Amino acid sequence: MAQKAAKQLAARNKEILKTTHIISLGNNIFFILLRFIIFRAKCTRYTFILYFLLSAPAWAIEFWLEKIGRPTIAPNGELKKSGEDLEAKGLMEFMWDVLYWTWGCIATAALLGNTAWWMYFAVPVYSMWMASSTILGMRKGMGGMMGQDDGSGQGENSVADSKRQKKLEKRGGQKVQYR
Repeated sequence: MAQKAAKQLAARNKEILKTTHIISLGNNIFFILLRFIIFRAKCTRYTFILYFLLSAPAWAIEFWLEKIGRPTIAPNGELKKSGEDLEAKGLMEFMWDVLYWTWGCIATAALLGNTAWWMYFAVPVYSMWMASSTILGMRKGMGGMMGQDDGSGQGENSVADSKRQKKLEKRGGQKVQYR
C-alpha cells in the first residue's frame, strides 16, 4: 500500500514540475518577445538588469523544486524515490506564492514596462506579514502555558467565574473578588 502512495506522489510531482516548467518557459518567452522585439525602443540595459535580477528568485525556486520534487527511478524501472510533496503546507506554500507572484510581475513588466517591477516589493512585505503573524500566533498560543495574560483584560479567575456570577455582573451587581 505504501508503494502505491509513493507512485501516486511521484506521478503528481512529475505532472506539477512539467506544468511549472511549461508556464515558466512561456512566461519568459512572452517577456522576451514583447520587450526585446516588439517594444525594442524602450528596451535598455536597465531592462536586462531588472529582468535577470528579479527573475532569479523564480529560477532558483524552480530549480529547488526540481531538485527535491523530481522522482528518481532505478535502472530496472522501479521507483527509487518519489520526491518531496510539492503540495505541502508551510515553506513549500510560500515558495509557490513567490513563484506565482514573480510570474505575474514578469508578465506585467512585459506589457507595461520597467515600472511594473515595483510590484515585486510586495514579496518582502508579504514575507514580513507572514513572519509577524506566525510569531504573534505562537505568542498567543503559548501565553497560557507560560502564565502570561492573553490581553483580553480579564484577570486570572475569569475561567473560574460561574454563570451566576456573570449574570450578576451584567445586571450591575458587584464583582466577587477572591483572595
